[in-house]
Amino acid sequence: MMEAPLEDETPAGALAGIEGLDLAMELKASDEALTFMSSVEPAELLKCVFPDSLVTVSEGGRDLGKFSVTVEFDRRAQQPCMLLHAQSQGAIDDSPCGTTVTAYITTDLEVLEEDYHEYVKLEGHSLDRRCHMVQHDGQMVIDKVTTVGEETSMESVSYPMSVLNGLVTEGSNLLLMRLLALRKKVPEHMTFISFDQGLHIIHTTFSKLGVKQLEVGDETVEVFGVERIVHSVEEGPTTWQCYFLGDGHMASRVQVGSPVTMRLLQLKKGFEKIPLVCEEDMQMHSKFLDIKEELKADHASYMRQHPEIRALISDFLQFLLLRKPNDVFQFAREYFLPFASRRPPELSLKTPSP
Repeated sequence: MMEAPLEDETPAGALAGIEGLDLAMELKASDEALTFMSSVEPAELLKCVFPDSLVTVSEGGRDLGKFSVTVEFDRRAQQPCMLLHAQSQGAIDDSPCGTTVTAYITTDLEVLEEDYHEYVKLEGHSLDRRCHMVQHDGQMVIDKVTTVGEETSMESVSYPMSVLNGLVTEGSNLLLMRLLALRKKVPEHMTFISFDQGLHIIHTTFSKLGVKQLEVGDETVEVFGVERIVHSVEEGPTTWQCYFLGDGHMASRVQVGSPVTMRLLQLKKGFEKIPLVCEEDMQMHSKFLDIKEELKADHASYMRQHPEIRALISDFLQFLLLRKPNDVFQFAREYFLPFASRRPPELSLKTPSP
């Protein structure tokens, strides 16, 4: 479960934001993580559009609840995006509990908006925690409301989006792991940034667990594992281990140290062997084409605004084929080096803070 709520002091929320911003200047996502996010193709996202449904069981095999995740294409403020909805419902020691996450995520895995809700209904001591984050005017604005019994505390913080490159949230991490599972490869040094329960910016890392055999119903299947470690400013790290079938469907999910496991009970007939043919799903295919056409139009517009690009590339290729160098990278570096001196100072990659 999540940590105990903070005291009801408005200055604490503001202080957390200031401390978190200072920490954000030091904590950054790794180059490998940023490269992965920018490398995601629309065709890969198309393969992530499906529902998952697992059951939550105790160590003794007792059914405690269920866990589900759905991903679909959507639009938010006319921007194509992915809509992810995850829900966990069940009971611990006969006390109802659950978690719901709804996230709007861009096609390059940037979180536009996310709602998180967690509750535990204990006799005389219920807990309800809600957190909403949304991009607004270049900031990620986060509002958190925690209710314990009859007492309610509220926090509000915001971070410049410029310090949140490589942000992974409770919602987007589920989509990220689907992509990793489909690629069946996790690059080394996959370190992203995230938020802990105190709304501080922290590191979260993803690593490969490898391939193993897992029993699903009456069958034994090969699954690929991904481990996620979530660090915290105030507590020790939390580790999640998830295993996926060959087509990206989740087969098991567990928090290390917890007696509760989420797992797939029955393998659907032909589950892993039916390829996704988007042409056979007209709605899915239509959404994919919409995103593809918007990207093509955006790229074409940029090319029209900068006709020098075609001339520059054409001249380079002609010179390259004329010289036929063994080291193409060194040749390209030497060819384009003179252009660096022509760049105006105001076009520097580092934009000064206002």
